[in-house]
Amino acid sequence: MASQPPDRFLRLDSVLDRTGLSRATLYRKIQAGTFPKQVRISERCCAWRESDIAEWQKSPVTYEVSR
Repeated sequence: MASQPPDRFLRLDSVLDRTGLSRATLYRKIQAGTFPKQVRISERCCAWRESDIAEWQKSPVTYEVSR
């Protein structure tokens, strides 16, 4: 049984590079529920789970955040 590698956190610049989205579009999609929300990793720092970004990339047009 192979174990999954640990999920990494990606900062904003990495997410923008991987998705090709602009900063404004990314935050607009978060508000609309069509892009994964960021996770607070410290008091003044947020990031996205790499697995959430990979899931979004599988189907960016139909992706919706599960509530």
